[in-house]
This record gives sequence, C-alpha cells and structure tokens, in this order.
Amino acid sequence: MASLKYKSLFLSDTHLGLRAARTEYLLDFLKHTESENLYLVGDILDFWKMRSGWFWPSINNEIINLVINKAKQGTRVIYIPGNHDELLRDYLNFHFSGIEIHKEIIHKTEDDRQFLVLHGDEFDGVVMNNKWLAHLGSDAYDLLLWLNRWFNVARRRLGFGYWSLSAYLKHQVKEAVKYIGNFEQAVIQAARERQLDGVICGHIHHAVISDLDGLTYANCGDWVESCTALAEEADGSLKLIHWVDESMQLIDKREDDYADSDTDGRVVPTN
Repeated sequence: MASLKYKSLFLSDTHLGLRAARTEYLLDFLKHTESENLYLVGDILDFWKMRSGWFWPSINNEIINLVINKAKQGTRVIYIPGNHDELLRDYLNFHFSGIEIHKEIIHKTEDDRQFLVLHGDEFDGVVMNNKWLAHLGSDAYDLLLWLNRWFNVARRRLGFGYWSLSAYLKHQVKEAVKYIGNFEQAVIQAARERQLDGVICGHIHHAVISDLDGLTYANCGDWVESCTALAEEADGSLKLIHWVDESMQLIDKREDDYADSDTDGRVVPTN
C-alpha cells in the first residue's frame, strides 16, 4: 500500500497502555501516511490505567519508535498532553527526541485559517473538578469495551468486519449526546474569544467536522473505538480519515488474542 500524503495529521486518544487500544490499526496508519506536521492531541499514553495494571505489548514500542523516526526524518511532531497523560504537562515547551510538548498551539492551515489545537479536558467539569467521578465513569466504559470485544469476536467468526458496538451505544444515550453538545459549544467559544477560525481537539472519542456558528469544530476521534484521524490536505481543507474503512491492510484478529484478558478503557463523562 502506497503512503497517503497530507499537509498535517492530527491524532488523539490512542490510549497506549490499554488492552482495548486498537494498536494494529494505529501502527498500520502510521506506516502508510506521511505529513509535514503530526499533532498528537492528547491521551496518547494512558497513565491512569498504567497505575492500576501494567500492559505494554511490543507493538506499543513499534508505534513510539515510528513516531520518533518521523520526527528525525523531518516531520514536525507536536505532543499536546491530555488528562490521561497529564504527567507530561510537567515538561511543557521541552523537546524529546525531536518531539515538541505544548499545552496547546495555534495551527495555520494552507488556506490561512487559524485553529486552536488542544486536547479539550480543560472544558470538562467532571475531569477538572471531580477526578474520582471520572475514574468511576471509566468502569462503566470498561463494560462497554468488554461487550464490544466479544461482539466483534462473534462478527469476525461470522465473516464480518469490525464495527464499534460501544461507540454506537454510547451515542444513543441521551446524557452522552447532551455532554458532547455542551463540550463542543464550550470548546468553540474558546476559539471565538481568541478570534480564531476554529478548534481541533480530542478527549470525547467522537470524530466530527462541523460548522458551529460560523467556526469550524473538528474532533480527531480515537483509536479505541473508531480508529479515526483528522487530516489537512495540501489546499488547507480538513477531512476525517476512518482507517478501518480506508486501509487496505485491515487487521481484525485482536479480539481473539485478548478474548480471555481483562478489559481496559477510558471515561467519557456525562453531565
């Protein structure tokens, strides 16, 4: 498969360190895409789960080494920590192996639009003010991921491809939908106050590009459920990449590999 070339790529919520992270798809994506800029928009590593149990397969090292090699070969790599990897916020404005670490950054597209790029957890009252509630919510999300795993084991044995049951169920819950809407409005208001053209974020595992009152709201999605990324084309336009749909090297066997193991996940709080 030839490399797909973009001006910029934006990834978030890969949650390396979780059994539920779809690392085979992520590695495949990184191997078959190139960009001048690569933004890692938070929750790339999941220190929350690492505290409760160590899970670090060799593929995680492959992913990290591939990102470092991209930086060494000239790709500008910007890491914006989220709430699950907030320990890295102690190293803001540092460079490690060619990777820049920032709390947030302004990205200018080829068509001269300016976007605020940040993870987004600072707009989430549950995460900011009541972290114990966030961890409690993570247990419910773990159950969804457990159901998702077994559902896809059955689908694969019947000859069907990957489909995220957990994402579908989450987006049918009224309070989750309300939370997503409130989050989007809060984030876009921050861009408006800075007189920017829009915002690029992650955090809520809901990939979308939409117009909100004349500004562009773009969310990268995640690599636990949807396997999505945001791309800037050569002309400055933005598009969502759904890697399960676009990849010619789909890898869909990890449910069997981990069918007997514990499930890990992340929280998507609701108001």
